[in-house]
Amino acid sequence: QVQLVESGGGLVQAGGSLRLSCTASGRTSSRYTMGWFRQAPAKEREFVASINWSVDSTYYADPVKGRFTISRDNAKNTVYLQMNSLKSEDTAVYYCAGDPLYYLRSQPKNWGQGTQVTVSS
Repeated sequence: QVQLVESGGGLVQAGGSLRLSCTASGRTSSRYTMGWFRQAPAKEREFVASINWSVDSTYYADPVKGRFTISRDNAKNTVYLQMNSLKSEDTAVYYCAGDPLYYLRSQPKNWGQGTQVTVSS
């Protein structure tokens, strides 16, 4: 069983930055891919970014390319999402997700509880 715990959400003005963290505990495999999804009010949950265990493969959704950076520290079992140049449309609940695969599925096996990010314009 894997538990994912997020932190770092909050309120920020448009143009500002936030960094989200997610720490995994439990039985993670050596090929555990981690990433982030988000869900805005009245919208479906959408993929944001992912990073594989060997940190040589990252993927980003088009709306966040060039503004968000995903990284991970395997020694700490933690993945980070650095969010810069935030826009009001980035307002959402951000969910950490993980899969015991070399990639992150559209419906990952493990989910965090979510952390609210609110960008004021």
